[in-house]
Amino acid sequence: MYALEVKNLTKIFDKLVAVDHASFEVPEGSIFGLIGRNGAGKTTTIRMMMGIYLPDDGEVILKGTKVGQDFKNQVGYLPEERGLYKKMKVIDTLLYFAEVKGRTGRDVQKKAEDYLKRFELYDRRLSKMEDLSKGNQQKIQFLTTILHDPEFVILDEPFSGLDPINTNLLKDIILEFKQKGKVVIFSTHLMDFAEKMCDHIAMIDRGKVILQGSLNQIKANYARRNVSLTYEGDISFLNGNPIVEKVENYGNTTGIRLKSADQTQQLLKLLIDKNITVKKFDANDISLQEIFIELAGNEDATNGKEVRNV
Repeated sequence: MYALEVKNLTKIFDKLVAVDHASFEVPEGSIFGLIGRNGAGKTTTIRMMMGIYLPDDGEVILKGTKVGQDFKNQVGYLPEERGLYKKMKVIDTLLYFAEVKGRTGRDVQKKAEDYLKRFELYDRRLSKMEDLSKGNQQKIQFLTTILHDPEFVILDEPFSGLDPINTNLLKDIILEFKQKGKVVIFSTHLMDFAEKMCDHIAMIDRGKVILQGSLNQIKANYARRNVSLTYEGDISFLNGNPIVEKVENYGNTTGIRLKSADQTQQLLKLLIDKNITVKKFDANDISLQEIFIELAGNEDATNGKEVRNV
């Protein structure tokens, strides 16, 4: 049984189909990524899952039962549009949101203080929210999401605006929740975060889910005939080469799609013969960003194509 099932969720605003019969399954104890470009329909999908928007069609199933108030009580939700009470003190903000979720007492206060120390904000616990930087406000909002120890954590673009150190801290806490058997769902347009953290994904584009399943299996399926290359030199000679179907530059790495899976050694020899300095050559490897561009970068990606379930 899945922890959560989204079935044919649809939302139309006037004539705009924001989400178009979106379906996916979230396994127990997993980190699940809802990925896609800005405006793809991720936030609208999450808001329907949370009951903020009523769907025009479809439903959300929690362990075999249609979700209701019980689900909201089990969820820690970080919305895309952040907002806290500006005049409230930091520690009071944390304790207030924990109380809203039914958690009070000394244990909760100690937990809040421990988190503040971990985020290097303990010395600001009596500061008003409006006196914190935008990044620190975002850290407090994240803590209000998790302080009551929810069974489900739903994070809408959680890494937006955070520096690398605090991004890494959020990542560590998310992984800790997974180790406890919690379900973490987060939306992002940043493919590298999804690739590093997620067990399963659903890729949404123009309101449609165009790919879903185990990330490892998805990458294995799409990696056939693909080589991830890091190099020094000029590889323009590969364009139009009879063994090469496509060359895609991603900045630090280059993705090369071969016409046949058995041509990887031939490609490596070709690069060496042309005096290319090969720093990294990963056969049958592909990044999530490459998969995303292949599917969502095509204007016809969501027009008439079936959802890929992997």
